[in-house]
Amino acid sequence: MSHLVKYIVVFTIILAASVNIKTQVLNDKNCEAQVLWRKISPFFSPPPEFEDKYGSYRSPLEFYNGQMVKTTEEWKKRREEILNRWMAMMGEWPPFIKNQEMEILATIRRDGFTQYRIRFHWLPGQKTVGYLLIPDSKGKKPAVIVVFYEPETAIARHDRKNRNFAYELAKRGFVTLSLGTTATTDSKTYSLYYPNIQHSTIQPLSVLAYAAANAWFLLSKNPDVDPERIGIMGFSYGGKWAMFASCLFEKFACAVWVDPGIIFDDDCPNVNYWEPWYLGYYPPPWHNTWRKKGLVPGAKGLYPRLLAEGYNLQELHALMAPRPFLVSGGSEDTPERWIVLNHTIAVNKLLGYSNRVAMTNRYGHLPTRESNEDIYRFFEYFLMCKGALLKKQ
Repeated sequence: MSHLVKYIVVFTIILAASVNIKTQVLNDKNCEAQVLWRKISPFFSPPPEFEDKYGSYRSPLEFYNGQMVKTTEEWKKRREEILNRWMAMMGEWPPFIKNQEMEILATIRRDGFTQYRIRFHWLPGQKTVGYLLIPDSKGKKPAVIVVFYEPETAIARHDRKNRNFAYELAKRGFVTLSLGTTATTDSKTYSLYYPNIQHSTIQPLSVLAYAAANAWFLLSKNPDVDPERIGIMGFSYGGKWAMFASCLFEKFACAVWVDPGIIFDDDCPNVNYWEPWYLGYYPPPWHNTWRKKGLVPGAKGLYPRLLAEGYNLQELHALMAPRPFLVSGGSEDTPERWIVLNHTIAVNKLLGYSNRVAMTNRYGHLPTRESNEDIYRFFEYFLMCKGALLKKQ
């Protein structure tokens, strides 16, 4: 065999091996996505007893004049109608704070990431302090904003009763931004008010959503972040916050709501949207006398009007379509909540999407290690596996 022939044979073998290696790498990546999907796919199907059950909730596919949505073009108009109606009822947002510089107050190295204590404007004229966690990996990365009463819980190294979401996600390769309302929690006013607590023109839960939207603009300009892959999550109070933020601000790619109470339910004292720091705002002083189970006689502000006029949160959930979301349910969001979620499934079906609405369930309000693993897999699939957000499944 001539040297030329030997060279050709050897080159062919090397090229074939190279192709096989590249193919194997691609297959491995595909298999990783498939493995993740196999683990989370059961969460996207209601139990048989709740399948195709819609309860007495008004369909998001029905215009306020009674006309039914039949096409994707009509849904765009209906979506705009829902958003405009709720914004008008809760109070219009100020302009977004799109261009701002964050201040770095402290920097520390942790477990495979750098943690920055930062300060930035989340409301006009009002700054907040939070924590930005950036993994060491190169290139643009997916990101998750984590919201709670205060920002320290989510960055804790240790368990903190399984609420260290920002820390755990950062270890898994996500940029995370942990935010909270520390000052208002300490003062027991618990929320954000615009322009101030005595004369808020916006329901506080919507102000929180607006603040999260401004945080999205800050995070989206970070060179380590892919702005197309930013999600949001929160637990309990933070779950309500994350839900309203992701529904009202469509730039969030996906969301996880951890046992917030996804629907108005006056029989559950922790599903307390009537509080003045959520949707029942009135100027303080507040007399918190209406929290006995099943009783809301002291509720004021917008909340009584919402109930009287037949509004409920399935309309806001539908604004997520076709963006995926997971309800990590506990004592407040039990399997019966699928009756509510079926309405958003119906919207996604009209749009040609399936497997966009998920729920897990556990006993008790507090998250568990197992329920948190499901959350992390949900974010890994939809934010780390490129193309998952575009799949119609």
